[in-house]
Amino acid sequence: MNRYIATFSSHFGALSYCKALKNQGIAAKLMPVPRRVSSSCGTCVYYESISAIDLDGCELDSVYLEANNRLECMLRK
Repeated sequence: MNRYIATFSSHFGALSYCKALKNQGIAAKLMPVPRRVSSSCGTCVYYESISAIDLDGCELDSVYLEANNRLECMLRK
């Protein structure tokens, strides 16, 4: 499993994405965006999955892969 951080343009988008992941059985949690990543709303969703997940209607901005204490952008809207 890989660890991902998803950023959003609004808090509502982050809440919607987190809820949608949980509905799919994926453990997800809301947290502040790490300083090394910029985000409009300051809230991100942390989750573990095989691949980055893109969901419609969640105001997703970017998804970063967290590996070896580094973040790599895997998806940008």
